[in-house]
Amino acid sequence: MLHHRLASRLLPLLAILFSAASASAFHEGGVASCKACHIMHESEDGAVPSFGPTGEALLRGANGSEVCLNCHATDFGAVLGNDPLAPPPERGGGNFTFLLEDDIYDGSGWGGGPGGGSSGPIVGAHAGHSVVAPGYGLYADPDRSVAPGGSYPSSELGCPSCHDPHGNQNYRMLYGQGQQTPDGFVYTTDAPDAEGIALQGPAENVSYHTAYQRGWTRWCGNCHGAFHTTTAQAFQHPVEGPMGTTKQDNYNLFNGEDDPTGGNYATAYIPELPLQDTGRTIDSTAGATATSEVSCMSCHRAHATSAPYSLRWDPNVIYLKDDGVVSGSYAIPSPYPTTSQRALCVKCHWDRARNHGYNRPCVQCHAKGMGGM
Repeated sequence: MLHHRLASRLLPLLAILFSAASASAFHEGGVASCKACHIMHESEDGAVPSFGPTGEALLRGANGSEVCLNCHATDFGAVLGNDPLAPPPERGGGNFTFLLEDDIYDGSGWGGGPGGGSSGPIVGAHAGHSVVAPGYGLYADPDRSVAPGGSYPSSELGCPSCHDPHGNQNYRMLYGQGQQTPDGFVYTTDAPDAEGIALQGPAENVSYHTAYQRGWTRWCGNCHGAFHTTTAQAFQHPVEGPMGTTKQDNYNLFNGEDDPTGGNYATAYIPELPLQDTGRTIDSTAGATATSEVSCMSCHRAHATSAPYSLRWDPNVIYLKDDGVVSGSYAIPSPYPTTSQRALCVKCHWDRARNHGYNRPCVQCHAKGMGGM
């Protein structure tokens, strides 16, 4: 009887422990997750299946992106807010809601950016990665048939172009070397390393932010090539390798236009201009070191912003306070309180920017054939 009682208590406990140890994550087939994305038969619960490239997907949406957005649009990361003028809390990747804007051009009349004339506009499709999800009002880039600098077709761009919907061990389930997307694109470089903040929780801030650690520029190069380092591109800029002593000192000392040399290394880091460091963590506040690198993610967010090219600040305005004024689009918050704050280029380039450029955007001059900083 004693053994029977002991067994009756142990068996349920063992069952719980075994199931916990063997259960897989949602995107690895756990918790009955197949049914959340796929219809098991040709019709189910009134849903009409969508067939992928092989005719076998049976998706709960017109394509993979729509299936992702069924869960992630306004929850679990909220990557597609309902209102582009009131986006969800920023958690690092940017938000596809800005793709829905009719104009994000806030320039000073010189016409920078795709589609930008003397008075704009720049349509929201150029706010970032124009993922195709018709059910959510998102369509392919109207002006570019392939990825800038590469050959990935805009008509195929979607969430599963970068993220493996079935899960892997990489950061945010990004594809790595040798892995293939549903449309057949094969990645040639390793997935990048990073530590990310929770998808449901506080917004990013100076002591809680994505920590970019390794390999981001080369990973973006899977689709975009050596975009800012080739002579074919309109804007050239180092995107890999140590940033150098001068730029390192500028980054650490710059504390806004009102206090450009009063900062210090211990608190110099800002998520609006993140650096790539192997040892960086989500709560790091220290600035640049001898091994810090500028990467694609230093200036761009992965999804979209209310600035052209998914940039972290609008390059077409002279002062950050002017963002959103002309277009009526969302004004990206400035990390510094001063109304005279220029583009965040100056955080790395203050040694040069302190003597010129106060009456024009940096990129008006610093583009192809016009020198560099």
